Amino acid sequence: MKPVLDEIDNKILALLMDDARMPVATIAKRIDIARTTAIARISNLEKRGVIAGYGVRLNQELYQPAVRAYVGIAVDPGKATSLVKLLQRMPEVETLCAVSGPVDYMLTLRCQSTGELDRLLDQIGAIDGVRQTSTSIILTKRIDRSPV
Repeated sequence: MKPVLDEIDNKILALLMDDARMPVATIAKRIDIARTTAIARISNLEKRGVIAGYGVRLNQELYQPAVRAYVGIAVDPGKATSLVKLLQRMPEVETLCAVSGPVDYMLTLRCQSTGELDRLLDQIGAIDGVRQTSTSIILTKRIDRSPV
């Protein structure tokens, strides 16, 4: 069953996703609730599993390799399982999502250079069943609310 979240829960989660180390007093002040209420709400969100944990979001410019790209992949029917298995073996594949629309999968690649990206795209394009790829290189993140 999906947990029911009210407006206060959603505001708390948005603040924590922006800064998981934000003091409870600051959270309470920003959404105009008592500090004890904020503590109880956060504890409840943790107990219900809405907050699964806290982590570190790394500075992509300092930690990640130089080039990241989104790649859309259109796949022939019946070839998806073998494609996923091959992509799982590529350490440069950061995420792989099944999506709706003109492509079947969207993945994120991270590479050291555009040359490496070019080679990876050639490898992916040569996989049996891959009809088409569409690539966009990530220049900068303007908004990042991802939990990791």
